[in-house]
Amino acid sequence: MLLPGPEAQQLATYLGWRMHGVRGGIAAGVLFVLPSVFILFALSWLYVQSARVPWLVPWLPAVFYGLLPAVIAIVAGALGRIGGKALRSPALWAVAAGSFAAIYFGKVSFVIIIVAAALAGWLGNRWAPRQFPSGRGHGGAGKEEEPCAELRAVPAATWRRAAGIAAVCLTLWWLPVLAAGLWLGWESTTARQGVFFSQAALVTFGGAYAVLPYVAQQAVEHYKWLSYPQMTAGLGLAETTPGPLIMVLQFVGFVGGWQFPPDGWSRLAGATAGALLTTWVTFLPCFLFIFLGGPHVEHLRNQPRLGAALTAITAAVVGVILNLAVFFGWHALWPDGWKEGVTAGGVDWFVLVVAVAAFVAMQRWKVGVMPVIGACALLGVLWKWWP
Repeated sequence: MLLPGPEAQQLATYLGWRMHGVRGGIAAGVLFVLPSVFILFALSWLYVQSARVPWLVPWLPAVFYGLLPAVIAIVAGALGRIGGKALRSPALWAVAAGSFAAIYFGKVSFVIIIVAAALAGWLGNRWAPRQFPSGRGHGGAGKEEEPCAELRAVPAATWRRAAGIAAVCLTLWWLPVLAAGLWLGWESTTARQGVFFSQAALVTFGGAYAVLPYVAQQAVEHYKWLSYPQMTAGLGLAETTPGPLIMVLQFVGFVGGWQFPPDGWSRLAGATAGALLTTWVTFLPCFLFIFLGGPHVEHLRNQPRLGAALTAITAAVVGVILNLAVFFGWHALWPDGWKEGVTAGGVDWFVLVVAVAAFVAMQRWKVGVMPVIGACALLGVLWKWWP
């Protein structure tokens, strides 16, 4: 959690590294996401082809329509789940409120919000430790249990080792980005995606729901690679894959490359390049961070100010996720837009009612994400095609 990037994939990489060294870390990290790469690629192709393939036209748009309330319910559930754990003091509530106001009203960059929250947590732990707790104890208090599997000894954190890992990983990370920029031009969609998602890999703390508002803000409003409804559909598709939710970034790269392929390229070629490069620069930095940071894990656990900075970042992420929920809900519930403080069109009551029902089902009866997505997709088809 102290590292930027998708923590689920990093945890898998760390476990493989502790059990089998570098080869184990690579195997665990790659295989954790590889099935989702192929599955989401196929789903993304179906999504962009839905209006062009005759047998997809009757029902696929209805499926995506049904996913809208599912996405709203899932994001709302994540907001409550993370907020319930993170907001443990009035100061942390203030951090969350401030981050929401900054990104929603002030359009402040996600990067600036994260840096400000980390600084507040770092300083706040010194002057008001009860308001900015360190957040230690994730593994439980008291005596630690012996691991069931045999773990390799942690290698010494030497400068030589760090330099070798950094040289290999940074070369692998940036070589495809540089190749895309030199070959296609730095203003091409593929090259810009490589640079943007490389930056995102460095500033995303707290999981997929933390990075989504930043990606949505930049990809939709700044780069205009896709629209908010498309972003919502991508989140729904990513939820159906067996891998981490952060795979939604591959969908963003695919759709952006499909709609804005490099000059002389087909749509499918542009989408493939965008999807693969986005996935590469999203996950490869995880290996760099884990292999470099692994030997320091035990030491970092005993640094209260680092823990407090992370706690404040998590609180800020709550406000950022609220921004995501508001934007997704707005575009789903009022598809005709918002004008001068009143709706330009009526509320989509189907989306509202199904979203509330899905949220209640997940929170009260603990229904899983996959059944909720399947039920919402089916309801979308029935609603659109019921005689």
